[in-house]
Amino acid sequence: MLTIWMDVGSRFFRGFGLFLFLGGGAGSVLALAAPISPKVLHVALGSAETGFDPVMTSDLNTAAVEQQLFESLLTYDYLARPVKLVPRLAATMPVVSNGGRTWRFTLKQGVYFSPDPVFHGQRREATSQDVVYTLMRFMDPRNRSPYKFLLDGRIVGLDERAELARHTGHFDYDSPVAGLEVVDRYTLVIHLKTADFNFGHAMAQPMMGVVAREVIEAYASDTASHPVGTGPYRLGNWVRAARIQLLRNPNYRDERWNFSPSQPADLSLVHQMEGKRIPQIDEIDLQIIEEPQSAWLSFARGELDILGIPAQFAPLALEGEQLRADWRTRGIRLERSVDPAISYYFINQQDPVLGGNQPEKIALRRAIFLAINDDEMIRVMAKGQAIRNAYPIPPGVAGYDPKYRSLLDYNPELANHLLDAYGFRRAPDGYRHLPDGGDLTVHYTTGLSSEDRELDEVMKKSMDRIGIHWMSDKRKFPDIIRAERQCLIQFRLSGWIADYPDGDNFMQLWYGPHIHENNASCYQDVEWDRLYEQSLTMPDSPQRDILYHRLARRLELQGVTKVSTSPLRNVLSQPWVEGFRVHPILPSVWEYLDLTSATTVETTQGER
Repeated sequence: MLTIWMDVGSRFFRGFGLFLFLGGGAGSVLALAAPISPKVLHVALGSAETGFDPVMTSDLNTAAVEQQLFESLLTYDYLARPVKLVPRLAATMPVVSNGGRTWRFTLKQGVYFSPDPVFHGQRREATSQDVVYTLMRFMDPRNRSPYKFLLDGRIVGLDERAELARHTGHFDYDSPVAGLEVVDRYTLVIHLKTADFNFGHAMAQPMMGVVAREVIEAYASDTASHPVGTGPYRLGNWVRAARIQLLRNPNYRDERWNFSPSQPADLSLVHQMEGKRIPQIDEIDLQIIEEPQSAWLSFARGELDILGIPAQFAPLALEGEQLRADWRTRGIRLERSVDPAISYYFINQQDPVLGGNQPEKIALRRAIFLAINDDEMIRVMAKGQAIRNAYPIPPGVAGYDPKYRSLLDYNPELANHLLDAYGFRRAPDGYRHLPDGGDLTVHYTTGLSSEDRELDEVMKKSMDRIGIHWMSDKRKFPDIIRAERQCLIQFRLSGWIADYPDGDNFMQLWYGPHIHENNASCYQDVEWDRLYEQSLTMPDSPQRDILYHRLARRLELQGVTKVSTSPLRNVLSQPWVEGFRVHPILPSVWEYLDLTSATTVETTQGER
């Protein structure tokens, strides 16, 4: 009997024990191994990538790809909850001394970059000097890295090197930096200016993936199109904003799946995966599907292997908090959790109409936030798949306060009173003008999907409540990110998911020096910056929590930001996906998965 394992849709199969009996008598058997088709994981990204130079990217979808192409010194244990730092490029966890100011890293040996013509056919090993070069790039003013904040003010001598480059127009990569000490080929000591209790988290970020200097210099005019890292995958065919193919890195070392369960549900994963070589999947097919309905239908047809349920389709997949019975019958699995993320509204503090510290401008911004009904947003936009969270730090992240109450909860009566009191008078058509009689129109930026169109309707309704003209500013996601960094977005609902599980990762979103990086509000306030800098010297503690409260309240009082929700994450996986677990921090976990058969088709030799 011949057994062929085949998944639904025949997307791949494996032949086991295929024997062809040829003439010639007993024992005259020729055994031919059936070809094994590549294992291909099919995943959708909800927005286009922004290029694959880690130092220049900040969006989650691009980070998910870079997680597979590049490797940082540290990462997070796949199954540990709460999350736990573990080595990645480092051979062991760093040795921390001098009161948290000195971090000694020892790299794994025999770690090679993926093949590239730059290496002239030779295997190129990653060394401690590559780590130094990678860290330096974040401070090079030419790169304008949105994640420069991870190193700002931290490493001895590195800020000074960056300041010199701002004056000369040239960043010196060749002279040593006192805080980046190369001990030998595999040993690096990083000297910090002050104790930093989150530096290990910084070294675990996907954008800290190590690069080779000769690659960056060879492709200097377009580094974003030539990613060469040491990760489990390398870039294959790439159609911008449409499709990304990741192929197994032939130079990847022998790493084994070896994680301990932290909850009973992990036991089946360990049984499936323990001891397998990483990665098991040969190819990852990433499709850019901005329209949620298209992604939903593709998963339903078995064309996608993993899918975060778009909010508007949650009622079709869930019964309360459980997966519907018909989906369970198909073997589809659900993972459900609160994301370590916030959705927050921001108003550009440098905008000529809405920005500024004049009392009437602050009143206008606060009125706009007071007109937004967060419960309506949860019901209409999130289809119930979010929780109200008014604090800039989400659940599951150090510093979160579930007892915090916002000053900007939905109150259109108060909003209208503020506008009346500060001279925003209504014209005969019911819409308001500026106190000087000028036009008052709010330009609200959203993307191009049907979900964004729903958001437009909700926001117009919110502005109508207080008599403010509203105009939709529609852009593609990469264009939105670029405009934010140039302080050209007036008003937007944005989101931030934890890079690392500490409140600092969220509070830094409003730090003045981060304008043009990730401070989308373009907010700069001397007192706010002073309090934030004070918090940087503290570990997670009640004392730091007091500072965080003051920072959060100041943002509301000045009408800078309104934190709205933290999303619920509902992720579906097909029955043939093995080893899958949602991770609260890692942007992608594809290297830890395997694909197996979904159905068994039996046939005899005569039936072939």
